Amino acid sequence: MNTAIIKPQWSPLTIALMVLGFILFWPIGLAVLGYILWGEKFGGSAEKAQAYWNKGCGYMRNNKKTFGGFDRNFSTSGNAAFDDYRSEQLKRLDEERARLDAEVDAFHAYMANLRKAKDREEFDRFMGDRGGNRQGFGGDTNGNVQNQNNQNNWGNNG
Repeated sequence: MNTAIIKPQWSPLTIALMVLGFILFWPIGLAVLGYILWGEKFGGSAEKAQAYWNKGCGYMRNNKKTFGGFDRNFSTSGNAAFDDYRSEQLKRLDEERARLDAEVDAFHAYMANLRKAKDREEFDRFMGDRGGNRQGFGGDTNGNVQNQNNQNNWGNNG
């Protein structure tokens, strides 16, 4: 459900904000223009923006001949030994970049799992404080929720 007050589309409100932004301070107007043009692609979420950015970076990596400024296969120094050395180093760097990209992806997955575990722990603590129970989660064999807050003394004010 999209509950944004100002939607990224051409409307009288967004046009007025863009013009006002350009009048007050031009980067604000430029930011509003960018929001109007590309706001839907990001979907209003940091994860969607990061995914869109990664998709663009992947596209740029895969099309280095077009965007890199030069083509590795056709640019030579005139020295065959140096060209071989340079191609080996570029290959090694590409492998290192791929390894680092895989580590970044693994780290993001690890952090997502940590956030889920923290959310699950906070929800279980909330349900324990309320005296509620979750069927099949955090209870004993009789379905009673075990209150784990007594271990950390957060509830004691004295």
